[in-house]
Amino acid sequence: MLDRVDNLQLVSGRLQDVFDCQQRTYRANPHPSKQERISNLDLLEEIILRNEEELLDAMSEDFGHRSRHESTMLDIVSSLSAVRHSRKHVGLWMKARKVPTPLQLRPSVSYIKPQPLGIIGIITPWNFPVYLSFAGLASALAAGNCCMLKPSEYSPRTSALMARLLEGNFGEEHVAVIEGDETVADAFSRLPFDHLLFTGSQRVGRLVAKAAAENLTPVTLEMGGKSPLIVAPSGNVAQAAACAAHGKMINAGQVCVAPDYAMVHESQLRRFISEVKRASHKQYPTIRNNPDVSCVINSKHMARLRDLVEDARKKGAEIIEINPAHEVFEPSAKKFPLTLVVNPNPDMRVMQEEVFGSILPILAYRTLEEAVTQVQTKERAIALYLFVSKQAEKDLVLSQTVSGGVTVNDAMWHVLNDHMPFGGVGASGMGAYHGLVGFNAMSQLKPVLEQSRFNAAPLLRAPYGTVFEKVVTVLKKIV
Repeated sequence: MLDRVDNLQLVSGRLQDVFDCQQRTYRANPHPSKQERISNLDLLEEIILRNEEELLDAMSEDFGHRSRHESTMLDIVSSLSAVRHSRKHVGLWMKARKVPTPLQLRPSVSYIKPQPLGIIGIITPWNFPVYLSFAGLASALAAGNCCMLKPSEYSPRTSALMARLLEGNFGEEHVAVIEGDETVADAFSRLPFDHLLFTGSQRVGRLVAKAAAENLTPVTLEMGGKSPLIVAPSGNVAQAAACAAHGKMINAGQVCVAPDYAMVHESQLRRFISEVKRASHKQYPTIRNNPDVSCVINSKHMARLRDLVEDARKKGAEIIEINPAHEVFEPSAKKFPLTLVVNPNPDMRVMQEEVFGSILPILAYRTLEEAVTQVQTKERAIALYLFVSKQAEKDLVLSQTVSGGVTVNDAMWHVLNDHMPFGGVGASGMGAYHGLVGFNAMSQLKPVLEQSRFNAAPLLRAPYGTVFEKVVTVLKKIV
């Protein structure tokens, strides 16, 4: 039986073979035409549409059960949107972009020429295995690159299906899917990619960044975090509560941009709790056998969620489990009812870790300024949600907090606008992608200056003398 070192060497060798194969493909065609890129995006779309039912089945099997409606909306429709957006705009994105030339460099002309970087590595998690894979592929293929995709070992059926579909249609030399555990992921992140896109936890993201640094590989890291949902004094409490319930129950709360905790004015605390209950009862009247309620991915994550609640209970928090039908959940069940943790303190794990499940801590604040200060003292999150009707309150929160993205008077939907960048900041990530920003991130935006036949550049060469000094005197006035 191979020991860990031998296995790592075997894996690394296999990955290097695929990487070398893709490098040969890239060098043979380092700048695919517009039509070639559109054809690749057409093929991505065709793979999704032709195999939608199979993809939905695979995701549900990986979860134990996953809401078919949620999978359709969040993985299939979102993937199609990303692919079609890139296909619609790729012709414009890949054109040379003329930029101004400063007076001292005229009559030369300047422009930026996007060109493919080469080989893009994409590491995706299990919570949205199709969307996060195809969105990354859409950006990478629109930019004209070859791609190596490493999906999560926690979604093995979906990973195997994507491997068959993508490699079967594109060929491993153009799009390769690398299956395997964390040993494979570690070796994958050490390849000398031209860019590496990672979506996942902060812990793993730090390891990926460290491994990529050995090759000076630029990275885009999307890592989630504790995204606040703030209900301003002028905000619609019922609307905020409904969005909080939805954000915490969709995909069983296993969403990197889900509202992690809520902050409401102390005078509205009990009303907010009541409205969350009301909204949850309406959206999910039953839980255990409800096809709209997705499972937690595995028993390890279930145990972690239970431990978060128990830790908060032992440390004095008020715990409210929302179980409209008063169902009994066996220890083996992977359905987790929405659970509120009221007025938690900073020592509780639920306020120290990203929840990533159907648990909603709720904090009361006295002034909006106090709420903003609390957000400022925490690590910067990938998202922030604000419910507000007064402009001054909105301006205060938006100007005094830093987050990856914001949705005002709703939650999470900013992620699906491909005209905007999606990315974290600080502890929640670095860099961004989606749409044009993703195309740019996976391209070399090469600056080009074309000198005119007749120009003053020779006057600035040695030997320096009176003419040079006169030219420099003029330049100091006009630059």
